[in-house]
Amino acid sequence: MGNRRTAGHLAALFTIIIWGTTFISTKVLLTDFKPVEILFFRFVMGFAALFLVCPHRMKGVGRRQELTFVLAGLSGICLYYLLENIALTYTMASNVGVIISVAPFFTAILSRLFLKSEGKLKANFFIGFVVAMAGVALISFNGSRMELNPAGDLLAVLAAFVWACYSILTRKISSFGYQVILTTRRTFFYGILFMVPALFLFNFEMGLERFANMTHLLNILYLGLGASALCFVTWNLAVKVLGAVKTSVYIYMVPVITVVTSVLILKEPVTWVSIMGTVLAVAGLFLSEYSGKGSGNSE
Repeated sequence: MGNRRTAGHLAALFTIIIWGTTFISTKVLLTDFKPVEILFFRFVMGFAALFLVCPHRMKGVGRRQELTFVLAGLSGICLYYLLENIALTYTMASNVGVIISVAPFFTAILSRLFLKSEGKLKANFFIGFVVAMAGVALISFNGSRMELNPAGDLLAVLAAFVWACYSILTRKISSFGYQVILTTRRTFFYGILFMVPALFLFNFEMGLERFANMTHLLNILYLGLGASALCFVTWNLAVKVLGAVKTSVYIYMVPVITVVTSVLILKEPVTWVSIMGTVLAVAGLFLSEYSGKGSGNSE
């Protein structure tokens, strides 16, 4: 059982490392693509990749199970990314970075309401949350003032809540007993379906000739095959093994990964504030994850 849990933690960490670096690819693509175009292309590519890897059909899906897949696609694939992208147009990226990191807190509350299997939340979860949020805030506002932009900040809070809903639905889906690749693919299908109306709303253009540019092609492949197809599978695997709450806590690491990649790839300067923030975010993660003896874990 210990090996299984270790694999779950490694899957969550791997996912977050990839997700924490996607901002570089997105930044590169935003010169020629609208946010909704990047979103659509990456998930269609992700869906196609999962279909090629596992072309089998899911059999015997009941009506209530189907509804869970529909809601997971709507929340985790369509709404979360659209809300986050729209929030970025109204408020600073630093605000969004901090607010999105509240997702584990929402996940914890929802899991107490809807998932009896997740066990009781201990004080260390909340202490870890406060420590990690202090670290995330230091990283995000590194030298800059916090400016409140109600519309954008509210959208970011909604995005964090929607991701928490997705985490709970994923946990529910993991109890159905289907292969993770098949459940992820089905979730992608509904997510893409819900995305279609948004394409008309945001003036979507197909413009496939843009992928003749090798930089664009490689970056969309990274987002589509790595950050979407592979990472949603590894994240869903982690949720299956660790539970929704313990997996969601890894979200605290996203700003840390972002800082590290900014320094290594974009050659941005390291500051004491970001180092301090990184230490606090990691400490918060460990505090929240620490279960102690006789912990009520999800298994």
